[in-house]
This record gives sequence, structure tokens and C-alpha cells, in this order.
Amino acid sequence: MKGRIYVKRFNKFTTSLFLILCFLVQNATITLAKEPSSDAMNVEAKAALLMEPTTGEIIYEKNAREKFAPASVTKIMTMLITMEAIDSGKIKLTDKVTVSENAKKMGQGGNSSMLLDTGEVRTVEELLKGIAIASGNDASVAMAEYLGGSEENFVNLMNKRAKELGMKDTIFKNCHGISAEGHLTTAYDISIMSRELLKHPKVLKYTGTYMETISEGRKSPIGLVNHNKLVRFFKGCDGLKTGYTSEAKYCISATAVRDGVRMLAVVVGSPTYKIRNKEASNLMNYGFSKYEVKKIITKGSQLGKIDLNKKGDRFFMVKSNEDLNVVVPKGENIKIDKKFKIDKNKKEYKKGEKVGYCEVYIADKLYGKVPIYSDRDIKANTILDNIKYNIQKIFDNAV
Repeated sequence: MKGRIYVKRFNKFTTSLFLILCFLVQNATITLAKEPSSDAMNVEAKAALLMEPTTGEIIYEKNAREKFAPASVTKIMTMLITMEAIDSGKIKLTDKVTVSENAKKMGQGGNSSMLLDTGEVRTVEELLKGIAIASGNDASVAMAEYLGGSEENFVNLMNKRAKELGMKDTIFKNCHGISAEGHLTTAYDISIMSRELLKHPKVLKYTGTYMETISEGRKSPIGLVNHNKLVRFFKGCDGLKTGYTSEAKYCISATAVRDGVRMLAVVVGSPTYKIRNKEASNLMNYGFSKYEVKKIITKGSQLGKIDLNKKGDRFFMVKSNEDLNVVVPKGENIKIDKKFKIDKNKKEYKKGEKVGYCEVYIADKLYGKVPIYSDRDIKANTILDNIKYNIQKIFDNAV
């Protein structure tokens, strides 16, 4: 009888011990589980891409080179050509544009619209807001006609610019993104033009605005609401452009910045706008978890010594009047080099005068550059100085 009791107790003990061990192993597995890699990510979309835009480093991609209809993400190129014209001085934000009947029509029939009227006069800046915030097809055509003379000519400019940027798998048929046969691009090409648009940071003032009202010269004010809800609900999001057609489904090129790190996520062909926004958010969050900012150059600090002769007794120190930060993968030892490019044609270097640039290379690729300045007044070596030095060197070697 006692033997049976001991057996039962032993069985209970071993069973309890087994359960405890299973619990501990399970917890150990949870504790030791590694963070999912980009390879394990499964974005619910036809194509997707995550990029660190300052370097162009691609962190994640899915079908990034396959061609799909981009819908209103097309307008990134429309905004890019507009911003390039503004920043080059070709046009001004205050320039006035008269809306054509053709432009008005493109905002009708259920299409995204700024609700412009034929003959209405709006500024370039107002049209840019209509494109960036409300995704107005009418605003896009009005801008295209202003810059290109006609939408057809402007589309030629779009395709030319795409070719210059290396967007090898893109053909634009219009400036707004309404479905048209052959109007195709890729997630990779979208990232290229998005990255180029980010070189014109003024545009983020518009793409990052959630609501805007334009009332000047109108009985009924124009209310603009951003189609990109991430600018309101995702921390740091300030652009760039969403899109939807029944063919393209839900698309986005989204960008956000946190703690000095900017991420760019492209999602093409998601089944719903909620899934599109979720996937873009997940991609950018993944990027933020992997990258950080390092300060390479501090404003006012000495960067190095510039010798003006071979003897080394005539020199000046160079400083920068700007900070330079670099975005690098967390926890990795990245090779960072600095190279000075000095204007050697100067006969004299004056204190505080720009003397060239300091170029910063990451893994042997040019990351950026800042202007550098002399810390003193000093004359450059003359030909006579060099002759004296060479003669002195001959005598020193003879001794």
C-alpha cells in the first residue's frame, strides 16, 4: 500500500517537475528570441521598399523592381519638377496661374480635387498645397500647363527627368496618376524620385500639413485635408504622397524623421488604406530601430592642419561653421574618413575666410561635405619660398 502511495507521489512530483521545466524552457525561449530580421518581414502589399534616404541604403525590399500602376504617387514627380523650378528661380511661389477648363475637368467625376473653377487664378504655392495636401488632379494639371505649356509637354519633362534620375522602369502617361495604359513604375523608382524630392525640404511644409484653408478671392473657401493620415497619427511623419485607384489599390511613399534619422517607406498595392498605413508605419519603425545619428563635425571645432610648405612651419588650422551628422547602423563599426579639398590658387588665406570643403566618406562613399575656414591670416608659399626650401634641403643632405 505504502509502495503505491510513494509511486503516486513520485508520479505527481515528476509530472510537476516536467511542467515547471516546460514553463522555464518556454520562458527562456521568449527571453532569448532574437528581434525579427528584415528577411522575416512580410509586408501585405504587391511591392514595398524601405530606404535610409541620406545614403540611399535599402534596408528592406519586396518585389521592388516589378512594375505596377502608382496612382497619385505619380504626383511626387509633378512636385519634384515644380520644386526644381522654384529653387532654380525659374518660377516663384507667388506666380499667378489661371485654371483652364481642361484642369477643372480633371477634378471632376469623383477624382481627387482642389475644387478649382475655370478661369480661377491661384498662386503656384496654392496649387502646390492642392497637390501635396488634397492630391488635386485639377491642381496637378494647372501646374503642368503652367510649367510645360500643356500637360503633354509636361509629361515629356516628367519622363525625361525620370530617365536622368535612373528610373529605368518608369513611364508616365499623365501628371496625376489616373489609370492609363502603360502608366507604370516600381517601388524602387518611387524611392528614387522621393529621395530626390527630399533634397527640396521646403516641400515638406506642404506634404506635412494635415489641414489647410484657402479663402482669398473665393466666396466659398477651399478646405484641404491631407490624404496621408500618417502626418497626423505617426510621430515625425511629414510626407510624402498617397495614391489609390481600383487598378493600383492603396499606395504610399511615406517619410518620417525621429532623433535626426529619416526613413522613407514605399508601399505599392495594399488591399486597404488601413493596411497600407500599417505596413508603412511598421517599415519606418523597423528602420528607426536599426539606425542612429552620429555627429562627425561640430561647428567651431578644429578639423585639421593644412601645411603650406614641405617643412611644415607654415600652416593654418581649418574649422567648420556647420555641424555634420551622419546616419549609421546601430552597433556597427563604420569606416568614416575626412578629406580636405583646399583652394590652392589663393596667395593668401585670411582668418574666417572659406578655403574649401571637408568631404566625409562612409565606407569609401561620399556622404556629404561642409565648407571650411582658416583660423588665421597667412600667406601661401611663393615659388621663391619653394626654391629656397629645395636648395636648403640639398645642403642638408650634403652635410
